[in-house]
Amino acid sequence: MTGVERPMSKRLLLPTAILMTAATLAACTGGGGAASSPPTASPAAEPPPAATPEGLLHPTGATDIILSYDQAGGFVPVEWLAAHVPIFTLYGDGTVVFVQTTAEFKQGAGGVSTNQPLRTAKLTEEQIQSLLLYALQDGGLAVAKEEYSNMMVADAPTAVFTISADNDTKTVSAYGLGFESEPSADSAVLKQLEALAERLGNFDQGGTLASEPYEASAYRAVITQQMGGVQGVQVSDWPWDDLTVADFNVPADPNQLPQGTATITPEQAEAIGVEGYQNGISGGVYVKGDDGKVYSLVVRPLLPHETA
Repeated sequence: MTGVERPMSKRLLLPTAILMTAATLAACTGGGGAASSPPTASPAAEPPPAATPEGLLHPTGATDIILSYDQAGGFVPVEWLAAHVPIFTLYGDGTVVFVQTTAEFKQGAGGVSTNQPLRTAKLTEEQIQSLLLYALQDGGLAVAKEEYSNMMVADAPTAVFTISADNDTKTVSAYGLGFESEPSADSAVLKQLEALAERLGNFDQGGTLASEPYEASAYRAVITQQMGGVQGVQVSDWPWDDLTVADFNVPADPNQLPQGTATITPEQAEAIGVEGYQNGISGGVYVKGDDGKVYSLVVRPLLPHETA
């Protein structure tokens, strides 16, 4: 469920349809404006029912993405990109997995760094509907174009939003979102997208909303050969007896970065010996493979929809 490169159907683009949905939800919840407000996480809530005709229809599977936000690209190390976890993902059953972006990146001994905390919560169907409407209305996704550029900045990340509702999927990309740009006809929508990015990027509002640590069932390990050797860093022994360099898949395409990837268990991730590995290891770990070569090693927890 990564989205398709096509506009959403007219059902989502028509403001009338959205307003009718908002009015119906307001009648059901007893609040005229609550339907489009961002929800409060409720981990203890019962599993949500399937969407009803009174609200926006959406996939209901535990691995179906119905709303996501992330940042792609930018001028960052290749290891950081390999260890990067999507900022916010909402699944059809109400599960939310998000990065606690207000927390500090942790750096341990020898310059080893781990990602910001990865948290999870469970939304009710009412909260799902509220968040989808917020993203469409106040967040601008209903009227946004598929792609926005920004000629005023360089080496900036691209904000990427995906929403799946009303039997359709839409992806919106905005390069350099939040950076200064020339006023244009797109300025109002870009401001809305910026507000949506801020809301989803700080989903638990600085840790004030209830959530729990995300426990991944598997991790992705990525090794990158250090050409020419390394200096001034600690090179550790290969951490696994049941996994070799040959077990890591390297792209056959010579135009792709020759990074080796392997899916590992939580026990194999723990064997690396880095505190906080559960959130991902983003840099500072160097290991000597069984082939005698030195590799940088990063680890990323897999989300519910990811298998490798």
